[in-house]
Amino acid sequence: MMRVGALAKQTGMTRDTIRFYERRGLISSRPSEDPSNSYRDYPEDTVERLDMIAQARAAGMSIAELELLVQVMETGDLEAFDADSFLAEKIGEIEASIARSRCFAALLKATRTALARAVQ
Repeated sequence: MMRVGALAKQTGMTRDTIRFYERRGLISSRPSEDPSNSYRDYPEDTVERLDMIAQARAAGMSIAELELLVQVMETGDLEAFDADSFLAEKIGEIEASIARSRCFAALLKATRTALARAVQ
């Protein structure tokens, strides 16, 4: 178990971000065993969960989408959730974003080459 400060240091996220994700149900904690404080303890596997959340957010996944995905991951309730369609859509969005980024990178490289020639 670890406290929010250690979790923040290990993940590079702020305490506020970690608490926000907890309020949204993306991670969980439990009260400290020491009744004299109001600290919260997080399981060690929270680091991996926060890494997954960070990667998903960087790829453009919304908090609402993450909430849905985490809920299904935790409950295993696939009855009301078409995981295949959801994931196929997300994969398609990410692949389209990668393609757009590659095109823009090619444009930047061509611009750099053109500018280098102009300077010569």
